[in-house]
Amino acid sequence: MNDATDYAIIPDRKSIATVQREIRFFPTDNASPKVLSPDQIDAWNRDGYLGPLTVLGDSDTQELREYFDDLLAQTFAAGKDSYSISSAHLKHARVWDLLTNPKIVSYVADLLGENVIGWGSHFFCKMPGDGKRVDWHQDCSYWPLTPTKAVTVWLAIDDADLDNGGMEVYTGSHRHGLIDFDTTEEDSGNVLDQVVTQPEKYGAHRFTPIAAGQISIHSDLLVHGSAPNQSDRRRCGLTLRYCPADVTAYLNWERKGVVVAGTAPKDRWPGAVRPF
Repeated sequence: MNDATDYAIIPDRKSIATVQREIRFFPTDNASPKVLSPDQIDAWNRDGYLGPLTVLGDSDTQELREYFDDLLAQTFAAGKDSYSISSAHLKHARVWDLLTNPKIVSYVADLLGENVIGWGSHFFCKMPGDGKRVDWHQDCSYWPLTPTKAVTVWLAIDDADLDNGGMEVYTGSHRHGLIDFDTTEEDSGNVLDQVVTQPEKYGAHRFTPIAAGQISIHSDLLVHGSAPNQSDRRRCGLTLRYCPADVTAYLNWERKGVVVAGTAPKDRWPGAVRPF
C-alpha cells in the first residue's frame, strides 16, 4: 500500500485472518429513532436488511447517473473494468459528498448511534450481459474491523431487478456469526473470491428489487449475492460503508475513515481529507 487511496478490491485474506475480531451481530437498541420507525428497527434486528428507502429525487438521480457515466468512461479509457472503482470517496469529491449525505447518514445513525464513521465506497457495475456474478458472501469476512458493527448502504444508480442481476439476501443469516466459506478462482466468474455454500441453512431467501435513487442497508454479517446481468441494461450501485466510532480498524483501514456524524477519537479514526 503506497498511499491512503491504494486499497485492493479484494483485501489480502491472510492479513485479515491475523486480526483478532469480535464477530457477532449487535442489535440496535433505539427507542427514539429520528427517521426510521420502531417497526423498521425491529425488522433490521430480525432480518439484517432494510429497504428500499428513497434518498434522491429524479433530477439528483439523473445527475448522479450522468456523473457515473463519465467516471466509467474514464475508467475504461484507463484500461480498468467496471468493478475497479473502489475507495472512491478518497479520490472523487462527488462520492465523498454521497458518503456524507445527511439523509443517508440519518438512516445509518438510527441503526449505529450518534457517532458514525463512513469508511468505504465502491461502485459495483454490471454491464449488460457481462456474465459476472457476486457469489453468496458476508461483507465482514473481507474487513479488518472489530467488533462487527459495520453496515453497507447500497445506493442504486440504475434500477436493479431480477433480469439485470439485482441483489438477493438471506434474511436472518446475520445472526449466525461468521459462516464458513469456500474460495473461488479468479477465472470463475465471481466478482469476489468467496462463496458461502448452502446459504438456505442460515436464513430466508429474499430478492430485493430497488429503483435508482433508492438505498438498501444490510449488516456486515448478512449473506447476500447477485446473479449475472442477463439483460441489455446496465446495473450499477454504489456501496457506502459505515460503522460506529467505537469500532477499531486494522491494516491501515482507519485512514479511509470520515466522521459523518458526531465525533470520533483521533487515535482510532484520524480523519481522511475530502478530495478536490
